[in-house]
Amino acid sequence: MSERQRVPTSATWAATVGYSRAVRVGETVYVSGTIALQPDGQIGPSGNVYGQAKRCLEIISEALEAAGATVQDVVRTRMYVTNVHDWADVGRAHGEFFADVRPATTLIEVAGLVDSDALVEIEAMAIIGSG
Repeated sequence: MSERQRVPTSATWAATVGYSRAVRVGETVYVSGTIALQPDGQIGPSGNVYGQAKRCLEIISEALEAAGATVQDVVRTRMYVTNVHDWADVGRAHGEFFADVRPATTLIEVAGLVDSDALVEIEAMAIIGSG
């Protein structure tokens, strides 16, 4: 059986919810849904869905690295938006980040996210060595 490696998160609600930023089992890394949490604990940039998507992807990249993976290893992403009309801005950030990787992906409109200032949440799955 493979050992489970956890990558912690600084989100204040992590202990209450009981989750990790990422979990690696074997060569597979699962990155939790990630909102644009800034180092000061605020969501941002405020009102800027493209900027928030970029921040989500930066956090995902850091979590992948902590788990021994890279962006090139990502095989699946899911993007959750509070307004489906924001798909182009979120998609542009995703496309810039995964230009050569091109993982399977889904974009879903949701009624809301864990913080009302969050406009987008992104999750990822990677298989180490697949890139």
